[in-house]
Amino acid sequence: MFARTATATARRQQQFQLGSTTRLFSSTASVRTDFTHVVIGGGAVGLAIARALASHSSSSSSSPSDTTLLLERHPHIGTETSSRNSEVIHAGLYYGASSLKTRLCIRGRERMYAFCAARGVPHARVGKWVVAQKQDGDDGDDDGAQIRILRGIHELCERELGVPTRWVGRAEAAREEPDVRATGAVLESPETGIVDSHALMMALLGQFEEDGGVLALNSAVVGIEPLASGSTTSSSSSSSNLPGSNGWRITVRDAATSTSSTITASTIINSAGLGAAAIHNMIAPADRHVRLYYAKGNYFSYAASSPKVRRLIYPVTAPGAGGLGTHLTLDLAGRMRFGPDVEWVSSPTDLAVNAARLPAAVAEIRKYLPSIDEGSLSPDYAGIRPKLAPAGAVATGGKGFVDFYIRREDGYAGWVNLLGIESPGLTSCLEIGDMVRDMLYGSGKVEESAPLETP
Repeated sequence: MFARTATATARRQQQFQLGSTTRLFSSTASVRTDFTHVVIGGGAVGLAIARALASHSSSSSSSPSDTTLLLERHPHIGTETSSRNSEVIHAGLYYGASSLKTRLCIRGRERMYAFCAARGVPHARVGKWVVAQKQDGDDGDDDGAQIRILRGIHELCERELGVPTRWVGRAEAAREEPDVRATGAVLESPETGIVDSHALMMALLGQFEEDGGVLALNSAVVGIEPLASGSTTSSSSSSSNLPGSNGWRITVRDAATSTSSTITASTIINSAGLGAAAIHNMIAPADRHVRLYYAKGNYFSYAASSPKVRRLIYPVTAPGAGGLGTHLTLDLAGRMRFGPDVEWVSSPTDLAVNAARLPAAVAEIRKYLPSIDEGSLSPDYAGIRPKLAPAGAVATGGKGFVDFYIRREDGYAGWVNLLGIESPGLTSCLEIGDMVRDMLYGSGKVEESAPLETP
């Protein structure tokens, strides 16, 4: 079940009898659980959290037996939302002045660029234009609704966030991107970039394993329960009666053989992405259960050599929209792709591209790239964003905005819960990892999410 690399196995000097609940460890700890931390979910965020915890254990004065296990239900890391997105390093324009998304995105963006440069992860700070169009009904003497939204973004970035943005004049826009249409205005975000998400996750995994972390693939969590008092051997009695004070028992099913095993952990971190609500609901009572809403995004590749665009192009996001709009992104070879749209689906496994949505995508694309050749567009891939509500993706000029949920769950010990981790989760992953580490080990107060509002 616990598919790990040979180097990680040797480094930890731990022995597992696979297919059995018997596990022998060469070292002891004050609380005898199999692992100090179990992180559930091997996407970019889970990898970053596991890396931060393993690094803390290897560099601190804590017991050398401190161990971090990363559980991933699929045969490979990062096969869900982390690898089915636009691979954009976001600047932090959209999420309001005080949201967790804004704070983590802005800090995470600079850390992402530094990490990629240091670890040789392919990336490029290509910049982005957000383009506004004059719309039917806009008064000739009025800026128009889209320009007002852009102005609000620019003023927020300039006055409160310290995120660079600038207006691009008509002459410059025509010179730099002659094929791009912007009848209203263009706002540039020079700090926006792109990253190879697969290379990023492999770099995070490499650091995690270098610090002694253990990766278990094909390992689906099917049950979690707090250990009862006396289930672990402790050098001192627990000072708390909260569930989880004595650790956690986690039942894991091998996806290849369907056999189950149990492990114990002092701390669990739910970063399961599309499966995070199911993990939450294994632990929480029925009146605290949550559900996720699945926003599927379809992407379309472009095979023609023209028009040619050198930076990312985004439309102005419509208030209340579930995504940022069907935008133009580039891969690191300069190839264009378009998406994602927003298609609400009932299952997180609905990953087939809906080709029937291509005409609507073309209509959106032609608003800012009118010379696009429809015949050169073809279905590429789809990804799903886990949302806590079918609500707006932006706080500035939008409505119904829902923030990340990252919190030490009330009424429990040793459970950090992450829900609704969608965009800008990739950009924020390093900062989220350190935030979770600081929740558990930091000396100062960590600003967490507010408690969940459940029905």
